[in-house]
This record gives sequence, C-alpha cells and structure tokens, in this order.
Amino acid sequence: MILDFGSINMDLVMAVTALPRPGETVLCDGYVTKPGGKGSNQAVAAARAGAKVAMAGAVGDDGFGQVMRATLAKEGIDTALLATSDRPTGVAYICVDARAENFIAVGSGANLAVRADQVPDDRLTPDTLLVLQMELPPEQNWALLKRARARGCRAILNVAPAAAVPEAALRDLDLLVVNEHEALAIAGGPGLAAANPRAAAQALSGRMSLTCVVTLGGEGAIAVGPDAGFAVPALPTQPVDTTGAGDTFTGVLAAGLDAGLPLDQALRRASTGAALACLALGAQESMPTAAAIDAALPRLGPTTAIR
Repeated sequence: MILDFGSINMDLVMAVTALPRPGETVLCDGYVTKPGGKGSNQAVAAARAGAKVAMAGAVGDDGFGQVMRATLAKEGIDTALLATSDRPTGVAYICVDARAENFIAVGSGANLAVRADQVPDDRLTPDTLLVLQMELPPEQNWALLKRARARGCRAILNVAPAAAVPEAALRDLDLLVVNEHEALAIAGGPGLAAANPRAAAQALSGRMSLTCVVTLGGEGAIAVGPDAGFAVPALPTQPVDTTGAGDTFTGVLAAGLDAGLPLDQALRRASTGAALACLALGAQESMPTAAAIDAALPRLGPTTAIR
C-alpha cells in the first residue's frame, strides 16, 4: 500500500505562444481545468502504474473540491483520509508555451489546513510506503515522517517545490527524490560540499543512510543507495507539456518499489513513465498506465552502474 500525504489542486492550464515576463500580459484562446497538485498527481501516477494507493490531504467545500474527490475515487484511490477545509480548494495557474516550458503559480488554499494527525497510526505499518512532497506545511510532513519511522513505515520525500529539509527529517527517510539543483542545495551544507549531482547524491546517501534519486530532465536520472548506484537514460520523445513529468516519475518509482522491484528496475519504469507523461497537455490526463509503460520500456537505453 502507498499512502500519499500531499497537496490537491485544480490546475487552470493556458497554452500561450510565449511565457509572460514581469509586467507583461499574454493573451491566449482560452484555458482548461485539469486535476493536479503534487500529492494528487503522484497518487494518480502510482495508481495507474498498478499500486494500491490511499490519499491524505484536504480540499475545500466547493466545486473544485467535489471534482477532485471524484477524480481520485475514479482512479481507485482510497479517499477516506481526505479532510474538508473552510479554505478553498488549492488552485494552480499554469502557462505552457510552444516549447513545452511552463510557468506555474499556486494558491495553496485547503492544502495549508492538512495535518499529520489526519493519518492514524494503524495506517503506518511496515507494509506501507509513505510518499510526501513539499506543497503542505513542512512541519506536518516532519511530524508524520517521525511517526512513520517509529512504526517501521518506509518513506519517500520528493523535495518539490524546492525547500529546506531538516537533517533529522533526512535521517528518517528511506528515499529522497530531488532534481539536480535541489540535490546540490541540500547536500551543500557544512561538510557536504558537492560539485555535481552525482557527488551530491553520494554525499547524501552516505551521510544520511538513504537512497538519493536525482532526476536530470532529458538526461534521465541517477540513484545512489547504501549498497549500489545506477544511472538510467530518458526515453526519447517530443514533449508537449512537461508539467506532470516529475510527479509521474516519483509516483511510478514508488509503485515499483511498493511492488518489490529492485531499485534499478523501478528507476527504469519511472524514467519511462515520466517521458510518456510529457506527450499531452495537463498533468494527470497524460500519466501512463502500467501497460503503456511496459510497451515503451524496451525503447529505453541501458542502465549503467555508478561506482
């Protein structure tokens, strides 16, 4: 079972010819509303990849909240731990240009009302994989993570959006997912100076006794654990919208690990799934099924060992 403790947003997506600069207004034909939020995205990605998933978070008592509850339930995700807040459901405004680059602003809304005590202790077991991101109040993440560690529950943290992570929280993790900039920032503290993402991953893994996964965009991803390290390439594609790629990567990786796959195989599925998620507009609608990942996996280049 995967338990996703995370954000839930409604995305308002606009296809623009160019991303707006400071003080500039850019017109486009219209917009579409699509389910989003990093927590919700990763829960959907994991569910479509074949995992059994529960979602803990909050939505408002409004139309967007009703849509998000229904969307998660349609994906087969357990919504018993979703709270209803007096705050409005979170919203993200997303502009996507012709090169598939994006500009995102998030109004957190009900996500700020999520509390760690929404998750009862009996949900935190050695058979549970807890997945967290950084769109909730961070102190709630750390409180739940501490409880999870005490009860033998495995935990993954995706440091997105980028934010500081206390050393105590890092020590409670089994797996850390970061992009190359986040890896350097987290590893760059006293005694952890790093010159490149691989060195940062090795430093974090060695000091914190965790597995560090660094996503590298078009270059694929690397993973360094206490016992082994791997690098996988990206699946060649022509991206349409990269908005949900990182969330798909984390969700599919979690699904693979929850299913008992070795790290290198779970990493390959995550890299393939992330590339497939770039082939359509929107975060969740473009997320692939397990069958789609299986079909594309043979096109991924070879895995290499990191010494």
